[in-house]
Amino acid sequence: MTAERTAPLPLSVLDLAPISDGSTPAEAVRRSIALARAAEEWGYRRFWLAEHHFVSVGSSSTATLIALVAAATESIRVGSAAVQLGHHTAASVVEAFGTIDAVFPGRLDLGLGRSGQRRTEALAAAAAAPKGPPPAAEPERLVDGLLLPEPFAGASILSSPLIGATAAALEFEGATQPDFADAVSDILALLDGGLRVGDVELHAVPGEHASVEVWVFGSSKGQSAQVAGAEGLPFVANYHVSPATVLEAVEAYRANFRPSARLSEPYVVVSADVVVAEDDSTATHLASTYGHWVHDIRTGRGAQPYLDPDSAGQLTGEQLAFVDDRIRTQFVGSPSTVAERLDTLARVTGADELVITSVTHDFDDRLRSHQLLAAEWGLTDSRR
Repeated sequence: MTAERTAPLPLSVLDLAPISDGSTPAEAVRRSIALARAAEEWGYRRFWLAEHHFVSVGSSSTATLIALVAAATESIRVGSAAVQLGHHTAASVVEAFGTIDAVFPGRLDLGLGRSGQRRTEALAAAAAAPKGPPPAAEPERLVDGLLLPEPFAGASILSSPLIGATAAALEFEGATQPDFADAVSDILALLDGGLRVGDVELHAVPGEHASVEVWVFGSSKGQSAQVAGAEGLPFVANYHVSPATVLEAVEAYRANFRPSARLSEPYVVVSADVVVAEDDSTATHLASTYGHWVHDIRTGRGAQPYLDPDSAGQLTGEQLAFVDDRIRTQFVGSPSTVAERLDTLARVTGADELVITSVTHDFDDRLRSHQLLAAEWGLTDSRR
């Protein structure tokens, strides 16, 4: 354990219930629950689950898995990272989380994201864009030791056939997505005591007055950061998804923050993708198929079964260049190596808390990654 780390910044876990090559969705769900139990034992503050559909992760029914994790643990906070509001109504979200809170009160984090609306806006912007070469991207920067790579143009992902088919399967034909700000406002109204629709006031049963913490997740200085600030909600900036824009996202949130009954001052959590092992070379080997996984996502195939580094082939130079920003902003190494990089991330962003996600092919390696980092970070002496 690092001797000088006497009061560590809170550290939490973001999990996707990834499916390893040769494994099954059922195994992924059971492993996610096992990881949550271990994370609680090792001193992590929260265990969040990501919502993804029709790809090789087991967290598609996020509220269901959150309930299972809450039932299998005792004190760790459990939540969503994040509910995709384009695929859910405000009422269905509040009722689902209110039902879980009725059994496990005071332990739920309701993270909200605007991915469905982002796709609609991206397609509209692409259609309206003038023909010609794209504008020059901002160059890569190193800010006080934190790498901010050149931004990745993600419109190709949002316009992929898989994303379009996913939206069609999850949304009623002809349905109109509410604006993200309106959806968040409706969720807060239902939690706080009633949503007025015309002349009728609706009350979520269960859900009303549930002791659920509402969070907003965002990757840029756009609407998510602005809504989180305006509503006085805690904000999660996704360095692990969009490392180039993490600082502008945090700055926009803080600039727009207004105190609320939920939060008197801004509260920022920043995410990072990590792989920790006993030494740098072992960690580098375990993380060597991360680029394959990201490449599948970025080319529109979605997350595929996570490959075994002992048998996977190498990416081509062109493929590596396509995912280079994500590879170089993944924190890989020994406990001290990764903790030092997390310290830098926290210092530069001014984070109040960090959340880490760690994916390896072998589940024991994934467990060990979280265990070693918890010990090094000072959460608990987990290396015994």
